Amino acid sequence: MQEEVENRTLTLVVSGTKFTGRLLKAAISKYLAHRKAKKLEKQRSRDAPVIPHGKQTVKQLGGQNQGVSNIEITDPSIKDFERIARKYGVDYAVKKERSSSPPKYLVFFKARDADALTSAFTEYTNRKVKKAQRPSVLEKLSKFKELVQHAVVDRVKRKELER
Repeated sequence: MQEEVENRTLTLVVSGTKFTGRLLKAAISKYLAHRKAKKLEKQRSRDAPVIPHGKQTVKQLGGQNQGVSNIEITDPSIKDFERIARKYGVDYAVKKERSSSPPKYLVFFKARDADALTSAFTEYTNRKVKKAQRPSVLEKLSKFKELVQHAVVDRVKRKELER
């Protein structure tokens, strides 16, 4: 491998010493042919259909012809669910329904992702329940403020001599 690199380097140096107009023309034409081949290769890879994963639009989800189901979420903190759904690798689409006064969210997902989605929803609900059970930091702070205000502090100065 190393010898091949050295030989190519040596050949380039030798032909570089005999640099002519024809050599320049040939080098430019080879470079342009290389760029054209790369461009065609890139175009072919771009033309291949890419199947989206994770969060996508309802149209993209329906276009995969695998059946679509939905679940309704009324909680406005949909970002927590999206993080968990990404963790479980679920293909989903979120649609906000503005017809009701507190907006509802419809989560569309593939029918084959039903098992993964149920486990994602159980984790989501467990997190919501844990969050509802623990008191907020502001509530804790207000309790401690009340304790400090009602605490009696002995602030009598004593001057005693120790021997």
